[in-house]
Amino acid sequence: MGTSAAATDKNKAPQPGTSYLSTLILSILAGMSIGIGGCLFLAIENKVVGSLFFTLGLFTICTRGFYLFTGKVGYVFDNPPSYIIDLVIIWVGNLIGTNIDSFLISLTRIGAAFTEKAAGISETKLNDGLLSVFVLGIFCNILMYIAVDGFKKNPHDFGKYVGLFLCVAGFILAGFEHCVANMFYFGMAGAWSVHSFIWLIVMTLGNVVGGILIPLFTKASEACRQ
Repeated sequence: MGTSAAATDKNKAPQPGTSYLSTLILSILAGMSIGIGGCLFLAIENKVVGSLFFTLGLFTICTRGFYLFTGKVGYVFDNPPSYIIDLVIIWVGNLIGTNIDSFLISLTRIGAAFTEKAAGISETKLNDGLLSVFVLGIFCNILMYIAVDGFKKNPHDFGKYVGLFLCVAGFILAGFEHCVANMFYFGMAGAWSVHSFIWLIVMTLGNVVGGILIPLFTKASEACRQ
């Protein structure tokens, strides 16, 4: 009972005593964690291995309690309407954090190689259609919700960590769209423009839909049984 209650508390919006600044800081740290995961992915030639190492970003976020937009959006129904403000702050914080990473890495000896790889990734995404990136965003965050919620609620340590790594590696290998990861790739590639920002917003909306699908249908199913 205690474990379940603790897991539920983590899904809640920050308490009244928690400032928006605190939310922003934890969100920036989450963005930086994803950016480091992105660096690992760019550094490793083997895509399968790289996708597994990318998961270290989400592993850090889940174990340290950082705020990742794609992980938090799935709990919108467990919180008051003001939670939307928190999600916006988290998204902005993730954007700041990922681009801190991309800027700092661009100053180093590995910056040019990472920029070249990120440019190739970004070109593929930005040349895609809006419907395509929206749908790919939905599928990405279905997996992200499974990963994060499984980490919170799975009573078996082995299962929660395996689920985390398989879901993240899975969305990367499938080519699904993760808005925060793309914040890093676009920053690393120097690909920011009106076009890329619009594409990022559409990917984000896809992530929102994907993140709420399972909890929405779960609640609908529970209502039908009552």
